[in-house]
Amino acid sequence: MLKWLIRLFIFGLFLSFCAIAGVFVLYQQVKPELPDVSELKDIRLETPMRIFSQDGELISQYGEQRRTPIAIEDMPPMLIDAVLATEDARFYEHPGIDVIGISRAAVVWFTTGEKRQGASTITQQVARNFFLTREKTITRKIKEIFLAMHIESLLSKDEILALYLNKIALGHRSHGVGAAAQVYYGKEVADLTLAEVAMIAGLPQGPSVLNPISNPTRAAERRAVVLGRMLDTGKISRVQYNDAMAAPVAARYHGAEITLSAPYIAEMAHQFALSMFGEDAYTKGLKVYTTVQSEEQQAGTQALVDGLLAYDLRHGYRGATEQLWQGAPWSNEQITEHLASLPSYWPLEPAVVTAVAARSATVQVKNKGELTLAWDGLKWARPYIADNRQGHALRQAKDAVAVGDLIWVRPQGEQWMLAQLPEINGALAALDPNNGAITSLVGGFNFTLNKFNRAQQAERQMGSNIKPFIYSAALDNGFSLASMVNDAPINHWDPGTRKSWRPRNSPNVYDGPMRVREALARSKNVVSIRLLQGTGIPIALQRLNDLGFDTANIPATDSLALGSPSATPLQMATGYAAFANGGKKVTPFVVQRIEDSNGIILYEAEPMVTQVISEETSFLISEALNSAIWGGSSRGRHWNGTGWRAGKALNRQDIAGKTGTTNESRDAWFSGFTPDRVASAWVGFDDFGRPLGRTAYNANLDGSQVAGGEFGASTALPIWIGYMKAALAEFPERDRPMPSGLYTATIDPNTGLKTTGKGITEYFVPGTEPKYYSRPETSQSFGGTSVTDDLF
Repeated sequence: MLKWLIRLFIFGLFLSFCAIAGVFVLYQQVKPELPDVSELKDIRLETPMRIFSQDGELISQYGEQRRTPIAIEDMPPMLIDAVLATEDARFYEHPGIDVIGISRAAVVWFTTGEKRQGASTITQQVARNFFLTREKTITRKIKEIFLAMHIESLLSKDEILALYLNKIALGHRSHGVGAAAQVYYGKEVADLTLAEVAMIAGLPQGPSVLNPISNPTRAAERRAVVLGRMLDTGKISRVQYNDAMAAPVAARYHGAEITLSAPYIAEMAHQFALSMFGEDAYTKGLKVYTTVQSEEQQAGTQALVDGLLAYDLRHGYRGATEQLWQGAPWSNEQITEHLASLPSYWPLEPAVVTAVAARSATVQVKNKGELTLAWDGLKWARPYIADNRQGHALRQAKDAVAVGDLIWVRPQGEQWMLAQLPEINGALAALDPNNGAITSLVGGFNFTLNKFNRAQQAERQMGSNIKPFIYSAALDNGFSLASMVNDAPINHWDPGTRKSWRPRNSPNVYDGPMRVREALARSKNVVSIRLLQGTGIPIALQRLNDLGFDTANIPATDSLALGSPSATPLQMATGYAAFANGGKKVTPFVVQRIEDSNGIILYEAEPMVTQVISEETSFLISEALNSAIWGGSSRGRHWNGTGWRAGKALNRQDIAGKTGTTNESRDAWFSGFTPDRVASAWVGFDDFGRPLGRTAYNANLDGSQVAGGEFGASTALPIWIGYMKAALAEFPERDRPMPSGLYTATIDPNTGLKTTGKGITEYFVPGTEPKYYSRPETSQSFGGTSVTDDLF
């Protein structure tokens, strides 16, 4: 008996030696193919690029994988317990491999021929996730075992677990528990309930088929398994188990935690980062800080949306989007399901009319339930007939809506009102004029609806927004703000076309000789043409070129003075910045700095500023554009500038600006500035040939409504005012200091000549001041001649 025991012992030693030798041989065979796991010491998890406002609000996130790395000490113990109970209960005891599990998997393979995944510890999963594929082969499994053992010798258990919890794929492009908590529940991991923790802990085995969004039934079954193992291992009590089991599967998809809506800004910053870092920008965890402040960006967005909706409201209601039923009405469940499938376009929400009374309507609104549209929310909706024609004022609700209508609604204070998606569009671009940093930019009514960035890409005719540039060239070539130019009709015969060119003012009044300051403030077209003729087209084109406008394709004709060239709102704001900052051309930029995932600055903006206009000329144009806001006096009466509404709304003396409207009102502009902000607002149809039209007075609305033609002053200026009200709140009013190269003189406002009597103060560059004094008998008034033109 002893002899057989000795032989059995020797045989066992032999088998052990063979096993060790076999393992050694296997190791030698796969060793050349094993990666260097030491890089795990300095591993940098792939994280998406995030775009922030200057004050740290998240604007957007770019990257295929969503990941939010979390240190192990910040992981909730409950989450760690759930993962270990489900994936690797002996994680803190084993050396990286589970011998019993491997043996069990080997028996299954020898007896059935099936290569099942099982027996992988968390360390083995880390090895596979970072270095290997998921193919089920013996070779891959052997490599996985050796790598796991090497990892265990290199890293602590907590370090291994942290890598696992931050790397593992958990469905819907979320990688790691931090991202999964946000994607499924919109929470930080520390805020998850036990039921939510168990749901996430059950995902690693099958994230595509076990997640609660794609398959809530299977997800609930998997959650029960996790909770059962936590109960068996003593990590939770029976009461906790029962409560978590009873919790509903309430997961839904949550996007990135966007705290500031600025999609056009986000895309500009995204493209900039992509140009610098290529495709690596999506995985390096870049933090891109833009130049916009959240409050200013919100103000710009609100101002543009309000302005476009106001235009749309006064032009009439185009009717329901669709009639959902003709016979039997839909059930509440059918309506809810249909609304859930439709998009929302802030601030508009889809709704279905379920009842109509004499002067109200009941509607079911997406995600809001049943609401009432009172008469105040309906009475605006007279029929739209054409862009320049509306139907009669509404008398009762049924004239606008019917049961079964699919409509749009939006908040109106505490109530809701009938709305519609506007066909009109627009843009706003605002800068810090001193360095070119973009402070607010909105490229259209809604980015989801249409991603075309009109602020940066839509080249539209400038209209009278061009005049300050023409006037600045004139001031550099012998004219002054007191120079008298004849505001009288022009009839120019063109022998080439054998046609007469008759540019006209708008409104249809000519006032005879007037000062340059007044002509710019009142946007006199024929004066602008005469100044261009007196200066020379080449000089004017050079001024536009110096300010950053592309002049290569601009026809060298007198129509230049009326705004025939095209520009984007961002280009226009950049041009006007030179009048706000003392004559310097700035280069607009949207990215302030870029940091890596560790906070190291990889890029920081260096503003480009170049002097292109004299400080004196810049000051003089600013003065004239200030008169466009506050008006002036001449010929014995006070006159308003075209931007007088801005003065009334903002009540600041340091604002300046210019309206602009193109032929047949296809484009409406307002560009203006203070020493601290410059902004340009544009409104128009994406269809270049569609005029903005006209509106008649709506008897149902109050007396403050806009009626008549759509022009820069009535259509674009309210948007500019809406933004500036918020943007200037932190900037106290301040005077522009007069440059040392100017001096002042008292002039007669009717003649532009010096006077020793009662007059007004004007600024002059030495050599441009009037040479003579005005005599009282020479002062005179000039009558008007009626002509029509829409270019102002």
